[in-house]
Amino acid sequence: LNLEKKSKTIPLALCFLLLSSSFLVLFFSSCRLYNLERKLDPVNADFISKVRYIITKKERKIFLELPHSEKEQFIEEFWERRDPDPDTEENEFKMEYFNRIEKATKLFVSEAKPGWVTDRGRIYILFGPPMDRIRYPMGGDPYSRCREIWYYGAFPVVFIDSTCTGIYSLVTYDLSNIRQLNLMYMHELTKAQARAQATFGKEKRFFDFKWRVKKDVVEEDRVEGTITIEIPYGNIWYKSEGDMLETVLDVRLELKDSEGSLIWEYEEAFEIAIKEDELKEKQNKMYEMEIPLILEKDLEKLRQGKNLLHAIIINRTGGEELKKVMEFRL
Repeated sequence: LNLEKKSKTIPLALCFLLLSSSFLVLFFSSCRLYNLERKLDPVNADFISKVRYIITKKERKIFLELPHSEKEQFIEEFWERRDPDPDTEENEFKMEYFNRIEKATKLFVSEAKPGWVTDRGRIYILFGPPMDRIRYPMGGDPYSRCREIWYYGAFPVVFIDSTCTGIYSLVTYDLSNIRQLNLMYMHELTKAQARAQATFGKEKRFFDFKWRVKKDVVEEDRVEGTITIEIPYGNIWYKSEGDMLETVLDVRLELKDSEGSLIWEYEEAFEIAIKEDELKEKQNKMYEMEIPLILEKDLEKLRQGKNLLHAIIINRTGGEELKKVMEFRL
């Protein structure tokens, strides 16, 4: 009997341990991104705040991890991806988005925070002004007072002010019916956003990579290790050459000490050739690049300060370029 109890207890304990480990990984990852956001300068902090309703999780993560010098270019490309008509001088999507933020700020001034960050402001920005807006004041029917109902077509979106103090909360959580409507009053903003998100999700072509450093030998006068870079096959753009899909990834690595002096550098062009059927099978698998790291000079300087390892990867086919920075310590 004791053996039976133990055999049941061990798997349960193991499951609990695995769940706890997964939670901790997510928790620390969230904390790291939160700390990166807190360190943003006013311009970049304003950007990440204003686009909270339309930026994807992947975009937000990459933006926060980019070095400061690359953030301006990211912002330009962020809006370019959402431009419904690149042939015109103005980005209609961007103009309408900020126009709705401005209107929401003026419309919903009764709450303690800016109108555009309220529940009503969020719905107004994402879906535009409703066809009909019905307001029930404080002195009305006790079962319907202090609430607003917005109608998009025949679909109601309900906000309730539970304390009748002007602070409204969204109580309609399933908004899929609004997204499915194909009505004239829906602005190009919503259609352009849908196109941008659909392309982003289906093609999986937003260029990103993971990397890590493993130190195998750490001696007084020599350090040896491996830098591993991983990119999902499905995130890489290819060109067709006969029955093969091909591209070249240019990789450049730089290790700089706390004063910005270059200590170590590495460059290599990685050629990829894969058949279409094979690519379909490997969509979610990683293309892995292993780069040898050997340090034999300026080791004392590296031990004393905060060093930075820079990675630059360029995909020749799509012209995509991504830079990341990692702290490196001995």
